[in-house]
Amino acid sequence: MAQQSETRSLVSFAQLQRGRGKVIYWTLLTVVVILFTLVFIGPLYWMITGALKSSPELAQTPPTLWPADPQPENYSDAWNRLDLAKLLFNTFYYAVGALVFQLVLDTAAAYALSKLRPKLGNLILGMMLATLMIPAMVLIIPQYVTVIDLPILHISLIDSPFSIWLPAVANAFNIFLLKRFFDSIPEDLMSAARMDGAGSMRTLWSIVLPISRPILGVVSIFAVTAVWKDFLWPKLVMPSPETRTISVGIYAFSGGTPQNVVVAAAVIAAIPTIVFFLIFQRSIMSGLTAGGLKE
Repeated sequence: MAQQSETRSLVSFAQLQRGRGKVIYWTLLTVVVILFTLVFIGPLYWMITGALKSSPELAQTPPTLWPADPQPENYSDAWNRLDLAKLLFNTFYYAVGALVFQLVLDTAAAYALSKLRPKLGNLILGMMLATLMIPAMVLIIPQYVTVIDLPILHISLIDSPFSIWLPAVANAFNIFLLKRFFDSIPEDLMSAARMDGAGSMRTLWSIVLPISRPILGVVSIFAVTAVWKDFLWPKLVMPSPETRTISVGIYAFSGGTPQNVVVAAAVIAAIPTIVFFLIFQRSIMSGLTAGGLKE
């Protein structure tokens, strides 16, 4: 006789089927869903509608839920007055460069620690993870001193994309994510590749990377959004108007620009990352929860 699997929870299935329990359950679920929706969608709604308002209406207290006189031309004003095309191109260039560097170098480091297992590999990984305990603000000064006078070469990386790319590569969290995923790949599969004569690079390229697409998608999302939303570090190392990122550029022009136009610029700046996330959102859960291959 087949046994029926049961899912254990705080409230039994039978209680949920009763009249009162069913009403309480769906009421609580609806309230929680609406509350979380307002928390996450509320700021986006305020930003989008705020960009359509006039400056006095935007500063009005209490705020209006919908613009009394929508002004869609604020978006075109923001695009032209803040030169958003140049700022978006700069940020996209930095984000893609950081993504490429992280995918190549962080993947190589994680693969070496997981499958090649060098001597003192666990010690190196532990030291990497220890850097996660250091607040990011504490590292700003030593990183900036390094950038203005690169050791050995004694060159300045100010206004150079490498001042953003190189610090982005040293990402212990991404290396740890990749290593944990590589650890879940069965050793039988790696042994079969070695028996077929595949070397370490061939195994990485033909077996490990195709399997690791979900976690590579997660790392890609983290890499792009980290560069796109960063403000303090690009402001320090990209002082020239020609090399500014989108966040630094909006801040630089916000002083003499109407606030509704600044909000419109913020909406335009947020669109690429939202679209990028919506396209690759499945990679986040599949990459973080993947535990290896099914037999």
